[in-house]
Amino acid sequence: MPIDVQKALNAQLPSTTGSWNADQVILYHLGIGAGMTKPTDPKELEYTYERYLKVLPSFAVIPVFGALGGMNNIPGININLAMVLHGEQEIELQRPLPVAAQIENTARVAGIYDKGKAALIVLEVNTKEKGGEPLFTNRFTIFARGEGGFGGDPGPKAQHETPSRPADAVVESPTMPHQALLYRLSGDKNPLHCDPEFAKLAGFEKPILHGLCSFGIVCKAVVDTMLNGAVDKVASYAARFSGVVYPGETIVTSMWKEDGKIVISAKTKERETVVISNSAIRLR
Repeated sequence: MPIDVQKALNAQLPSTTGSWNADQVILYHLGIGAGMTKPTDPKELEYTYERYLKVLPSFAVIPVFGALGGMNNIPGININLAMVLHGEQEIELQRPLPVAAQIENTARVAGIYDKGKAALIVLEVNTKEKGGEPLFTNRFTIFARGEGGFGGDPGPKAQHETPSRPADAVVESPTMPHQALLYRLSGDKNPLHCDPEFAKLAGFEKPILHGLCSFGIVCKAVVDTMLNGAVDKVASYAARFSGVVYPGETIVTSMWKEDGKIVISAKTKERETVVISNSAIRLR
């Protein structure tokens, strides 16, 4: 059996170290569209110019992404990586992200769920500054197609349903045709996002935008619109990747302020396809 839940659940991945600096933060921000339409706007320069630089909370996925590379070395997990999609992402931040840091990561398999035709594997990565205090926790939920049906727990239900009333704000974020080529320079080199032949093997008509790129685009839209750019107000951010974005499409993000959090939904303007659901930013 490709997944042995008893062996895999709570298994530890090798600890890793990492670092980042201002240039890597700016590259990430450019990869999610910062400065694209108003490059010298003072609010955009806070994402793209080291003199005023702040760090968008969604950047927390970048320095730990390499921890996913050891997934198939986990006892009890042997899956076809070409059939893997990113299902959900959650970040909890202990404090605002610094512009530069050296970090230590510890990771484990925090959950395995049976979705019938697929398995959900939750990898939890805890990050602290080297020799210092905790910074953030990531939970990557991996959707492994063809690996379900083992009779396991189907997993938790959606926690962030969108309200029935009209959204408090709606923002359109255009993406560039080469957006995925730029974003991949932040570390996610999956050929699904650049290689047409590989994309077809994975069941897509052409390369798709990284789910975590959409994740960052939506985070920026919410922070800029509902929080006036105050990145330090974000305590956590969670999202489900419900559909794909093709580079060059426009992401339309709807937002509702609700009891200490902002509930979020996003779709493509061109195809009216929901791409992010069960999503919310919890406020400090």
